[in-house]
Amino acid sequence: MNVFRNLMAGGCLAMTAVPALAQQHEKPNIIFIYADDMGYSDLACYGSTVNEPPNLDRMAEEGMRFTDFYSGAPVSTPSRACLMTGRYPSRMGIRHVFFPHSFTGMSPEEVTMAEMLRAEGYGTALFGKWHLGTDYQYLPKRQGFDEFFGTVSSIDNPPFHYVDGDTWQDTPACKDSATITITNKALDYIERKSRAGETFFCYVAYHMPHVPIAASPRFKGKSKNGLYGDVIMELDWGVGEILKKVEELGLDENTIIAFSSDNGPWLSEGPNAGCALPLYRGKGTTWDGGQRVPMIVRWKGHIKPGQVEESVAFMGDWFVTFATLTGGKIPTDRPIDGQNILPVLLNTGHRANQDFAYITAMKLEAYRSGDWKLKLPEPLKKGNYWQTDVPAHDTLLINLREDIGEQVNLKDKHPEIVRMLAAKMDSLKQTGVADAKPIFQAEWDTDQLTDQQRLDAVLDAKKKGIGPKSKNGEAQLEYYEAKMKFYGNGGETL
Repeated sequence: MNVFRNLMAGGCLAMTAVPALAQQHEKPNIIFIYADDMGYSDLACYGSTVNEPPNLDRMAEEGMRFTDFYSGAPVSTPSRACLMTGRYPSRMGIRHVFFPHSFTGMSPEEVTMAEMLRAEGYGTALFGKWHLGTDYQYLPKRQGFDEFFGTVSSIDNPPFHYVDGDTWQDTPACKDSATITITNKALDYIERKSRAGETFFCYVAYHMPHVPIAASPRFKGKSKNGLYGDVIMELDWGVGEILKKVEELGLDENTIIAFSSDNGPWLSEGPNAGCALPLYRGKGTTWDGGQRVPMIVRWKGHIKPGQVEESVAFMGDWFVTFATLTGGKIPTDRPIDGQNILPVLLNTGHRANQDFAYITAMKLEAYRSGDWKLKLPEPLKKGNYWQTDVPAHDTLLINLREDIGEQVNLKDKHPEIVRMLAAKMDSLKQTGVADAKPIFQAEWDTDQLTDQQRLDAVLDAKKKGIGPKSKNGEAQLEYYEAKMKFYGNGGETL
């Protein structure tokens, strides 16, 4: 199968279907809510027994919950680029995250979801984390958004300042109130657009639960899962406020609301991170725990309530789906990897195929087709205090439907499936999926509050008798103990 030809054909089919669709439905408002580093099983509807998110669980009851939905990458910037463009981030040269002083960003030549929707008469706004470029030419208002209030990078990248439109605010942003601030901005926008009778696309990109996690006094200490549970509770509150506002304004049946996470949980942060179980590993890896994410979609009167969808889909599909839904134009001068999943949402058909490519750092590391996943050989990956080492492995063939934790290698039993998946990987490579020149992303700069949280977590674990899970973890403990001794403060603060 020629993957490129198939993907482009899917895009063309979406365009030809638009006139008939436009006659049947008024163009809906679109609200896309993105969590940062949330784990696959951080919600009760995905199996959590420790977090309490009633609004997100209700959203799942009133819409569709995907079980096999994937982010475009296992880290933030490339994942968000995929959502915005419908393209694997390696096609754009984006291999890792941008930092506040990268002085670079996603190319303005890319066609973003906001640009596509604005051309169809939509108001467009982003509230929260952008993470696709810091300099003026890369900011959201240069990439299709009429309004922007948020940050240009992650919560752990200082200086943590809000940007209003194109203007950096002088006062540092308060991390404890970030979820409240972003929620209120979104609520105001939704109300303004509704009162004006304007159709809108509102992208709400929360900073939580990315470390350093923080909750407002209203939620701190209120959950049964420590600070992380408080953060999820507050995030759920924000979603609930958005759902309530949509209902109050009578927009329920003309607003599609989607909720997801940009990648899996940062498991190396211990109790400051979420949970991906029963998936294996988390953020930064191409094991399913790094890229299989929660995806809940509600569109009252259109998406039947209470559905659990087990088919494969990925973040790049939203670009093509929203184009199909609104009459938007899909670029034909570049490969588009997303596919139209509107038939899946409306129970009228299926995604064109059940394929997904796991790409990180410009490298195609694994490929899924249907129930089967082929993962290429990898060297030893060292763990830390909270994670065991991942042993080096040869080529792996996993049946994800039967082995969600990716523990049983079936390569020798099914050589024909190995050959089939390898051929699909080769076909995708021939489309230039990893041929772009990498965008420079060199410096690393993270907030020391994260280090304090790491110290606190290790101290608490030691008190509870929880020891390090790897040799690296033992070294981490020794480092913290030496640091505490040096400061002579009992180890409570750095």
